[in-house]
Amino acid sequence: MMKDADARSITTARPSAGESHATERHHLDRRHLLRAGLGLAAVASAGGTLFTSEEAEAAALRAPPRVLSLVNLHTGERINAEYWSKGKYVRDAMRALNRVLRDHHNNSVHAMDPKLLDLVHALSRKINRRGPIEIISGYRSPETNAMLREADGSGVAQNSYHMRGMAIDLRVEGLSTRQLQRAALSLRGGGVGYYPDSNFVHVDVGPLRHW
Repeated sequence: MMKDADARSITTARPSAGESHATERHHLDRRHLLRAGLGLAAVASAGGTLFTSEEAEAAALRAPPRVLSLVNLHTGERINAEYWSKGKYVRDAMRALNRVLRDHHNNSVHAMDPKLLDLVHALSRKINRRGPIEIISGYRSPETNAMLREADGSGVAQNSYHMRGMAIDLRVEGLSTRQLQRAALSLRGGGVGYYPDSNFVHVDVGPLRHW
């Protein structure tokens, strides 16, 4: 059963203008940039040729920012964060998202995989979601995973992607679980689990599969 908590609002700020380029590169090197999001380095142009790394980087700089709006149903925390802008993940926003998506059982925080955040962002756009996406479970510590597995072994994987910050269980107010599942499957971003009895869908950035 979900625990009630006072709702807290978390806002994010972009890194200050004085941060050095060296610090930014430390958090996201060029290879990660070109892998992230839409996979710009592998996108073919109208003429059928591939973008060079320089063209892909320029396209990333022109791309619109990515914003996630989430509410953690266990803690009541809400966040509306511009987590990717001008070809880079925004460090402070990523930290705030990690905090909201923490293991609420023991408050342990883990870095969420940026590809997972991009997948949730793509899902939000796919369903034309304006309000926040409701989070059932984000990061899950090994201790919590073991506890939940003991309580319901059939629904909790021993090596869950939740323990690596690569999975989120979510629902969307006003959208059926089946509709949400179909939208997630259409993205082909990784694993999709359908839990109609509990009214949520699991998405992860592991291998392509569904259950």
